[in-house]
Amino acid sequence: MISQWQLRAAFARRLSDMYGREVPAYTTLVDVSHEVNEDVLRAEGANAERLGTISRVTAERHGAIRVGTPQELEQVARIFGALGMHPVGFYDLREAAASAVPVVSTAFRPIDGEELARNPFRVFTSMLTPADPRFFDADLRARLDTFLASRRLFPPELLTLADRAGTDRGLPDEDATRFLQLAVEAFELSCEPIDRSWYATLEKVSAVAADIGGVRSTHINHLTPRVLDIDELYRRMTERGIEMIDTIQGPPRWSGPDVLLRQTSFRALAEPRALRAPDGSVSSGALRVRFGEVEARGIALTREGRARYDTLLARVDEQAAQHPTADRAELARTLWAEDFPGSEHELARRGLGYFTYHAAADRPLGAPPTTLGELLDQGWVRAEPIVYEDFLPRSAAGIFQSNLSGEGSKNTDHEGAAYDSGWLSDAIGREVLDPFALYERQQNHSLDHVARDLDLFAAPR
Repeated sequence: MISQWQLRAAFARRLSDMYGREVPAYTTLVDVSHEVNEDVLRAEGANAERLGTISRVTAERHGAIRVGTPQELEQVARIFGALGMHPVGFYDLREAAASAVPVVSTAFRPIDGEELARNPFRVFTSMLTPADPRFFDADLRARLDTFLASRRLFPPELLTLADRAGTDRGLPDEDATRFLQLAVEAFELSCEPIDRSWYATLEKVSAVAADIGGVRSTHINHLTPRVLDIDELYRRMTERGIEMIDTIQGPPRWSGPDVLLRQTSFRALAEPRALRAPDGSVSSGALRVRFGEVEARGIALTREGRARYDTLLARVDEQAAQHPTADRAELARTLWAEDFPGSEHELARRGLGYFTYHAAADRPLGAPPTTLGELLDQGWVRAEPIVYEDFLPRSAAGIFQSNLSGEGSKNTDHEGAAYDSGWLSDAIGREVLDPFALYERQQNHSLDHVARDLDLFAAPR
């Protein structure tokens, strides 16, 4: 039997090979990421691996795909479920983007610490929202629903094998090979001609809507390596003549701890596509829908820590609006230095970041204190940061937006259709998990061990 994590690792490798053939600049991105990671490891030693071993970081990828209907998303959930990946988090990019991005999203990923260490492959999966009248009037929605209902993204054989792998937690060798072949093929860029008129109609609403609902297949939109110094990668990619988007999304580069997620990408490339005219003739054209993203991951923040982060982002927006010629990154660094913990220790003791805790081997003698802050301050426990495994809606929307050819259209006279985590859970028949709850469970499990090791009456908080 090929286990689920082995299937996941093999799928990530095959997908990476396929995407590198389709988008050669992605291979350059991976090569530069490896170079930067090796340089950081040489310069920083063991500290460079504080948020993951170099082998994990080097192998790490997240992909992004887009689908059109709850039924298609349910099928995606079955395919990734075969790989031991669960839907985690609900992201509403309709509200996070200034441009028209009519999608809601979740991310499929492993949730167990051991599974994440084996292979942390994730897929950020967006679904079109035809029911939202701000983007689609009744006529266009009806046409779009009809088009989406008429297509089939995934062959029945793939879904049957996926269900078997999910039930049996793996597949025999021959079935595993076939499953991987079909799964990778499902996300290749199709050569089938695109109805130029229909695509253009949707593109007036949103380039994202056209990429999802204007074609009869899905495809991998980007595949993202992880890098230990994203600013250095940005510089080196630019030196190689590859056009990057204008900014690095997420927290600023500063002297304090890395938190959450920083992302950037090279700009969407003009790729040749076959286009069918109304008279049935086919010509060669080009579409810009796929790009190369890269990420640097930091420490997962608690709800309170995340609220602090969101408040700081809002303050940066305010100051940038008041001082349009100022350097936004410098404004952010100044605000972070004023109002965000400058060390992992402070992040932990103030309950703003998630950590696993362990009784220190060289802890003091005598009776230990009972609060977590005192245990940390007095050297009774040590804190190991928990890496942030998820996404930021504003950053994801910023990446989408930076790679769009136009703003699209959004009628704000209408009220948006309601989508939330509960709706998405019902639509795909699987609970969309709360990422905060996953991190808290991991942290609390370690605190229970601390209580036993230190013979405390209750786990410290």
